[in-house]
Amino acid sequence: LWCEGRGQALAGLGREDVLDYQQFLGNPQPAARWIGPARPRQHPDWRPFTGALAASSVRQAMTILGALFQYLLDAGYLHANPLALARRSVANLNWRKLGEVQQRTPIAPLYASDAHGDALLLPVKPAADAMEDVPTEFEIITALGMLYFAQQQCDIVVLEVGLGGTLDSTNVIEKPACAVITALGMDHVKELGPTLADIAAAKAGIIKPGCPVVSYGGAPEADAVLRRVAAQQHAPFTEVDFAKLQITGGDLDAVTFSFDGLDGVRLPLIGSYQPRNAALAITALRVLRQQGWNIPESAIRTGLETVQWPGRFELLRHAPAFLLDGSHNAHGMRATVQSLRDRFPGQKFVFLVSIMADKDVDQMLSLLAPLAVRFVTVAAHTPRAMPAETLAEHIRAYGCRAEAAASIEAGVARAVELGGEGPVCALGTLYFSGDVRNAFAELVKG
Repeated sequence: LWCEGRGQALAGLGREDVLDYQQFLGNPQPAARWIGPARPRQHPDWRPFTGALAASSVRQAMTILGALFQYLLDAGYLHANPLALARRSVANLNWRKLGEVQQRTPIAPLYASDAHGDALLLPVKPAADAMEDVPTEFEIITALGMLYFAQQQCDIVVLEVGLGGTLDSTNVIEKPACAVITALGMDHVKELGPTLADIAAAKAGIIKPGCPVVSYGGAPEADAVLRRVAAQQHAPFTEVDFAKLQITGGDLDAVTFSFDGLDGVRLPLIGSYQPRNAALAITALRVLRQQGWNIPESAIRTGLETVQWPGRFELLRHAPAFLLDGSHNAHGMRATVQSLRDRFPGQKFVFLVSIMADKDVDQMLSLLAPLAVRFVTVAAHTPRAMPAETLAEHIRAYGCRAEAAASIEAGVARAVELGGEGPVCALGTLYFSGDVRNAFAELVKG
């Protein structure tokens, strides 16, 4: 991409730049409704609909984006004909490196193709080049997404924030249909602040006057901040009631749970944490339904039982097991480790790992070390990635065996070789998810 690597290395904190940038482009916020998870009905009007999701746990944001996308599809808000993107369409936009741009920007059953991208860049590139304050890659892609959604006349956009809320590049939607805030953890502390209260204050930036808020809850220090901001904004506030959640089973194919009258749901996302994410998504959909959205319980159930989301404790092969997971901070790694223990009791793993150098690498490794037979390290294709040999040295400090691979392809092959008949898990960042998936597919294809 022309925009790749532009501007500051850590993107996301650029709300004012995107506001300026959108003015160059004619303010192309789509004539849709928006759902925003902090951190992606037939409605009688065509005002912008955004759902904002502010999450410190991208694991949860990504899962909930996928769930909301699938539920809305099954409620009839996604056009069935992939060649005719009519107004009853749902868009989902996130920026994590799951693979190519086509994988990151689904519009209905279609993806933004290279041809779409080239056409979008025609007005975007001169606008970016004309700005005195050079926009970052994240800011440019945010503007590209807004322009694309406007062109596609989306009814609904599920928009994931970058790393904050208040100053985030995505936080340019004035009146979201709902703001969804997932479980908060200690991530991006250099940018957002050293406490959960600081992080919550940043995430709370997606709470807009009079617009409903749905929160995961569970962290009193953060919850108090979110409730205070919601009260100040006169925004109706709903917290998920996890007392109504019962998890009744789980294996390598699905997790079974019941939540608040929706019984015996078989969720094909196998992470142990996924029923709680689903409960948050269900709560958000029911809040939207209270506003008059046509989202029947049958659509929610169908969405739950057919949802797919790559890179979230994703099983690429059953036997021997090969898992791909996007955990990239200690908060997410704890959830992954618990899921590994639950789904593979008593087993140990060969881990294929890449981690960004600006993360709490040692805390993440301390969580993985007790489950490791061996580590293979690689460097994802981003300047932020810790060099493979440096990461291997960190791992050896924990008394674990580790070797660095020259490429992601070589790392996948070596991890599979070392794993033999035992399980392999690739994790540490979403930036290498697409490359790992492709390399594994080529390897097993022979």
